[in-house]
Amino acid sequence: MSNLVFITTSLDGFIARKNGGIDWLNDIPNSENSDFGFNEFMKRIDAIVLGRNTFDLVLTFNYYPYIKQVFVLSSTLKSIPERLKSKVEILTGEPNKIVELLINRGYKNLYIDGGKTIQGFLRQELLDKIIITRIPILLGSSILLFNNLTNEQKFEHIETVVFNNALVRSHYKKLLK
Repeated sequence: MSNLVFITTSLDGFIARKNGGIDWLNDIPNSENSDFGFNEFMKRIDAIVLGRNTFDLVLTFNYYPYIKQVFVLSSTLKSIPERLKSKVEILTGEPNKIVELLINRGYKNLYIDGGKTIQGFLRQELLDKIIITRIPILLGSSILLFNNLTNEQKFEHIETVVFNNALVRSHYKKLLK
């Protein structure tokens, strides 16, 4: 079982503006029409675990981007849009219990997404790999990816790839204790 993160941040480590906006991602240089490895990444995962705020953001997109089963972590969300009922399920609980539940359902490799959700998995030391693509912009003050972590965790660098001489994607694997 692996819990993996594939996320984009600003150079200063932010994942969204204070209001949750990600409009700054629209300025990504994409002269090669690349998905920056996202489709390859999606082939390696069995299901997606999203935070509520990230799910709400996905619902504003012009299209639904996921073909894998999605589990939304929320204690307040009560229903899923009708068009997504077969693709999305709401779960509540601590990350370790969510992982246990999904393992019991046969899922092995989970894509973890959403700032608070990623932080919750980190606090319980449940992330095995982190893939971060840095966008060459400084947002200055927004929502940090790594915030309020209480325990040090060590990762080893696996690879770094540069896209369009601007975006830098780095892949890290958690070191075993």
